[in-house]
Amino acid sequence: MSIVTRFAPSPTGLLHIGGVRTALFSWLQARRHGGRFILRVEDTDRERSTEEAVRVIVEGMHWLGLDHDLGPYYQTQRFDRYREVIGQMLDSGTAYHCYCSKEELEQMRAAQTARKEKPRYDGRCRDRKAPVAGVAPVVRFRNPLAGDVVVKDLVHGDIVFRNSELDDLIIARSDGTPTYNFCVVVDDADMGVTHVIRGDDHINNTPRQMNMLVALGHTPPAYAHVPMILGPDGAKLSKRHGAVSVLQYEQEGYLPDALLNYLVRLGWSHGDQEIFTREEMIALFDIGDVNKAASAFNPEKLLWLNQQHLMRTEPAKVARYLKPHLARRGLPVGDDRLIEGVILAQRERTKTLKEMAAASRFFFTDAVERDAKAVAKHLTDEAKAMLVALRERLAALGDWQAPAIHAAIEAFATERGVGLGKVAQPVRVAVSGGTVSPPIDQTLALLGRERTLARLAEASR
Repeated sequence: MSIVTRFAPSPTGLLHIGGVRTALFSWLQARRHGGRFILRVEDTDRERSTEEAVRVIVEGMHWLGLDHDLGPYYQTQRFDRYREVIGQMLDSGTAYHCYCSKEELEQMRAAQTARKEKPRYDGRCRDRKAPVAGVAPVVRFRNPLAGDVVVKDLVHGDIVFRNSELDDLIIARSDGTPTYNFCVVVDDADMGVTHVIRGDDHINNTPRQMNMLVALGHTPPAYAHVPMILGPDGAKLSKRHGAVSVLQYEQEGYLPDALLNYLVRLGWSHGDQEIFTREEMIALFDIGDVNKAASAFNPEKLLWLNQQHLMRTEPAKVARYLKPHLARRGLPVGDDRLIEGVILAQRERTKTLKEMAAASRFFFTDAVERDAKAVAKHLTDEAKAMLVALRERLAALGDWQAPAIHAAIEAFATERGVGLGKVAQPVRVAVSGGTVSPPIDQTLALLGRERTLARLAEASR
């Protein structure tokens, strides 16, 4: 059997890490088994769905590299198909018109509550033959009255629901628009979905959806309901914990592979391994290995993983993600050799691309903004005189590479009878504007001969 999975977010809120993990698990399950992955936007709630949420879903999935084989599909573009299936169900008797008013339903539930019964639709329109004049009916699914529904969940094991506890779900509203649970069923059947991977908040929807699939003549897919992600304090994940738009992580300077690596470990493991490449995740992941228990989000662990990926990923690949951060600061992004050199110089010193871009501004601009306190401390008259002499020494270098630069500065410091730091720090302030940069020889090599000599001359005036 060829595996087909889907990620089906509702654009009623921005895509955040809980949804991303679900998408990742679905994508990995398809990729691991050579199957297909579908992106489907469930936008039937037209009052709450927004274009911004749709944009974040599509752009977020693209940034993450979770490529889809089919889609994106939009449920609002499939209404004709849903109406067709509802007509078939009404004709076959697996669905019926319900004319109960809102007041009737409220009275029904109040009476059930008073009798200490579970509030549910009692099926009073199940066998109605004649329409009610002047009333636009809803359409309900005729759920079986007897027997059990067994959800063979790949994460939680078998979950049994009694049909007598499931009421007749509304599948079309009185204005004819289909409901979420019905659209999901038709989509999964039409698209050949074999594995539904989603949050465990959907467990109670599953038996109803399975019954509808059977009524339509389809074998239900395999289901895997993954546990939720909690905040560090054990509470439901919220914005204060990191439940922000996935694109916020791009803006904060995280690599997509680092974020995916972090999320795959929230509920899944492979021995004690912490760091995974995308290829390793595909080779090792299986939805059946996901834990039942909820996992806690740890922003410090994510930050650590991001730096690990910065240090292990080829600079040319990192450059693709660093360039937008440089561009946002108005810095040029056309010199790939310089950008990759900066990544090599800064990746052990910075934890995010945003931090790397901020710390590397002086590499990409001719205007050096020097910190006043650093200037007062390190660019004294004595230091300026030293910079003049050092500039002459460096100008005579035939080989403008880090080892040759280091040797020249070290020899200069020895001749002056001072430690290397006494020379390097004034140079650092002169060329970078501050007291923190990569090793001074590496810094000057990246800046190049002309810019280095120009900055030393300007700072020593």
